[in-house]
Amino acid sequence: MVRQERAEVTRSAILDGAARAFDAEGYHGTSLGDILKEAGVTKGALYFHFGSKEELAQALIDEQFSVLEAVVGAGKPGVQSVIDIAHSMARRLVADVRVRAGIRLVIDQSSSTGIVGEPYTRWIELFRDCLVQAQRRGDVKADLDPGRVARLIVGSWTGLQLSSQVLSGRADLSEETTLMWEMLLPSIVPPRRLERFRPEGSVLELV
Repeated sequence: MVRQERAEVTRSAILDGAARAFDAEGYHGTSLGDILKEAGVTKGALYFHFGSKEELAQALIDEQFSVLEAVVGAGKPGVQSVIDIAHSMARRLVADVRVRAGIRLVIDQSSSTGIVGEPYTRWIELFRDCLVQAQRRGDVKADLDPGRVARLIVGSWTGLQLSSQVLSGRADLSEETTLMWEMLLPSIVPPRRLERFRPEGSVLELV
């Protein structure tokens, strides 16, 4: 048990160190030496947990999807779930270097090696599933395609967080996320149901 706990601490230190390095310099600007220095571990320890720089980068990309656990455990995922996930991601981009690095890695890899679509596809599928359930309950307009709406939401928020990063260092990201939902919700939700949803996030917002 002590050995397992020590291994988990080391793995966490590697992820944190790699996240700081990738967040500062991007994928191609970061060497394994940079990661070792940031993490304070040996090369042997790094390779015990991760077989390559690419594997380590993928682990950080996957960090953004940790919010899925809360959605899967929710009783009735729907419109408010999608709103809350966007707000949770906004907060985590500011406060969590792992998530921040993961987002940068997706952008870096897309710009240098061709489009990396898998993370976007996962978010679109998640939001589509939430919206399909909401539509069955009458919370999404019947004539809308949940898949197309999900793609619009992901594209809108992706652009929003990039512009927020450039213009304010993401200081206004939560506020801008609320504004996005204030604009989108009337187009998605039937008027009689609008008052059910909080564009600023709910009290049950994901942490």
